[in-house]
Amino acid sequence: MTEELSVDSLDQVVEKILIKIENSQNEVFEIAETARQEYEATKQDLQEIRDETAETIQKVDQLRLKNQRTRRELMEVSRDLNNYDEETIKEAYEEAKEVQVELSLLQEKEKRLRKKRDELERRLQELEQTVERAEDLVSQIGIVKDYLTNDLQKFSTQVEELKQKEELGIRIIEAQEEERKRVAREIHDGPAQSMANVVFKLEYSEKLLEKDLDQAKEELNELKGLVKQSLQDVRKIIFDLRPMSLDDLGLVPTLKQYIEDFIDKTGLEVELTVIANEADLKSSYEVAIYRIIQEALNNVHQHAQAKQVDVKLELRSEVVNVVVSDDGCGFNVEEVLNTADDDSYGLLSMKERAELLQGSVEFSSQSGRGTKVKLRIQL
Repeated sequence: MTEELSVDSLDQVVEKILIKIENSQNEVFEIAETARQEYEATKQDLQEIRDETAETIQKVDQLRLKNQRTRRELMEVSRDLNNYDEETIKEAYEEAKEVQVELSLLQEKEKRLRKKRDELERRLQELEQTVERAEDLVSQIGIVKDYLTNDLQKFSTQVEELKQKEELGIRIIEAQEEERKRVAREIHDGPAQSMANVVFKLEYSEKLLEKDLDQAKEELNELKGLVKQSLQDVRKIIFDLRPMSLDDLGLVPTLKQYIEDFIDKTGLEVELTVIANEADLKSSYEVAIYRIIQEALNNVHQHAQAKQVDVKLELRSEVVNVVVSDDGCGFNVEEVLNTADDDSYGLLSMKERAELLQGSVEFSSQSGRGTKVKLRIQL
């Protein structure tokens, strides 16, 4: 028998949630501060590397000119050895050799500095994004905390909704843990194993270079293929976590790519219709819209027994509308939403994503007449 929550017990639950939210806000703030400090340190390191790189490039340019001069002098000496004594000839050869060695070392140093500079620039960009996301999350948590603090009375009439929110929070945590386990397994079984093989083959190739050059070349060719495969595995893991094409290409091209892959994977017929006026969406909106459509399509594949799916995306300057409809078996929306299982979690997660952006998701379905998911976000 289910125990009903009283107003007092609900207030206690809300109070606990407020404490957890405040603790989470402090933790996120600490993450933001740590990232900001690392950002400043990285920024300083980057400036030092840039200065050192510029200085090295200047030295390389000067040494190239010197190398050209010493090579010309050496050529002059070599063409007419009879007109130069042995000491002059020796000095010309040694100077040319010394300049070449110094130039080679400086060029290698320049290469290393450029690589380190590029890595620091990428790291600086990642840290900047982390700080921005953390600050945005702190702001959102603050809004949620203020809302709960100022509206405790309203929660006494929303017990069922609170239960759903609590259940959703637990399932989100579980889903996050499962996602972390999945990523850890993929990295362990894929790139981590490949990198171990790369290290082994590199060590083996180093030994072969002194004994069997042809075999060493063959091993290096195999190593190149192994590295390429590892790169593909890493890119796949990154795409599963967050499609980088959202940042590079935008929402519509990324959706088209996902739907093409979805069709190949499932065999379902999916038609995407886009009505757009070049609306400039924030990254958070693009991610939410992409994930909601992805979840809707996954539900169709897993449960609907459908043959045809229509996805309509309307991007206006003031509003975003999405409709995902299928010709599947349909389901009882209220029954699923009130059931604590994976199906309800999928629907609730879509609603949660939309609500975080002040939007809404509606589900309409009848047995034997398919399902329609409508998303609306006011910009």
